[in-house]
Amino acid sequence: MRKRPNIKIIIEKHKDGYVGYPIGMKGVVVGQGDTYEEALKDVRSAIRFHIETFGVQAIDRDESILEAFVAEAEVS
Repeated sequence: MRKRPNIKIIIEKHKDGYVGYPIGMKGVVVGQGDTYEEALKDVRSAIRFHIETFGVQAIDRDESILEAFVAEAEVS
């Protein structure tokens, strides 16, 4: 049995809803929803479709991504 890939996903809250996207995928994969849960469900569906369409090579197999953090910096 093949191991399913564990993909980290960023979920952003905007004033008009939520947007989610995976880290470490080749190409553009985005999901959205009115709630966090809807955006997560949508982006998971988009990831499955992307892998079905382009194969597992669409996943960047860089095992060095252990965690993801969000930072804020002022840019002048």
